[in-house]
Amino acid sequence: MAETSAKGSGTGGVQSLKRAFTLLECIADAGGEVGLSQLAQDSGLPLPTIHRLLRTLVNQGYVRQQPSRRYALGPRLIRLGENASRQVGSWARPYLVKLVEEIGETANMAMLDGDEVVYVAQAPSQHYSMRMFTEVGRRVSPHCTAVGKALLALLPPATVRDILARIGMPRQTEHTITDPDVLLAELERIREQGYAVDNGEQEIGVRCVAVAVPDAPTLTAVSISGPEGRMTDQLFERAIPLLKRTAQDLAAEFSYATSS
Repeated sequence: MAETSAKGSGTGGVQSLKRAFTLLECIADAGGEVGLSQLAQDSGLPLPTIHRLLRTLVNQGYVRQQPSRRYALGPRLIRLGENASRQVGSWARPYLVKLVEEIGETANMAMLDGDEVVYVAQAPSQHYSMRMFTEVGRRVSPHCTAVGKALLALLPPATVRDILARIGMPRQTEHTITDPDVLLAELERIREQGYAVDNGEQEIGVRCVAVAVPDAPTLTAVSISGPEGRMTDQLFERAIPLLKRTAQDLAAEFSYATSS
């Protein structure tokens, strides 16, 4: 896909801009750090072009060259990412509020950022309950959350293994999956059923169910979470169709935003 983007229509500055964004996305897809040969393979761009664009991106602070000569995302992207996350969260929140009104439990939206999951929007439960780990801005490993597993299920197994090799599979509770083969088998079930479940795998006593947002420009999922006493299988059965509807609504919002 990156190669197609790199060879798309446009000349001069427009083409250079598209190619620069292609390189940034390739670096992000590689986990935030990558070598030149991998960049050339992933982007489909010739090495002289990559050198020229990287030099500009490094000078502007959007890319950093490591002592190893590999390239990493630069600190100047942080402010852009934080502002973008706030904007996405603001227009997504009404959809999450509607979920809370219908289901009664906390609704979340999260994205895959590099190798981690970041929560970008939330509408809290109507119930007074314990404070849970899900909060806007929180970053977690994807293997032990429903949103994370819903997002990993969108990726090829080889890519999932690469992510797990980089970040590991730390055990958060006694229910956390720590075997890559077991997780990959669960991801296959998630693809078939269209939703992911966290049964106390990130936090004891908390259950969560999540659905991926189709065709989002950044891998995105929505979920509901709450204490296991209220998050029954019967509630899940009622919640899953509502989550899928919300995911479709958010997909339409993304489509409108990117086409405007």
